[in-house]
Amino acid sequence: MSGLAFLIPIALGLGILGLAAFFWAMKRGQFEDLDGAAQRILIDEEDEEER
Repeated sequence: MSGLAFLIPIALGLGILGLAAFFWAMKRGQFEDLDGAAQRILIDEEDEEER
């Protein structure tokens, strides 16, 4: 039972830390352009140097 008293606060702390990191990323604009990164790999670069 003493193991639960140790593990539950750690689990709650990690959950709060993850939620804080998510909100920080939202505030910094990390999730603004989700489709742009997915489509960027499909665009051929015409001005790319030939190897």
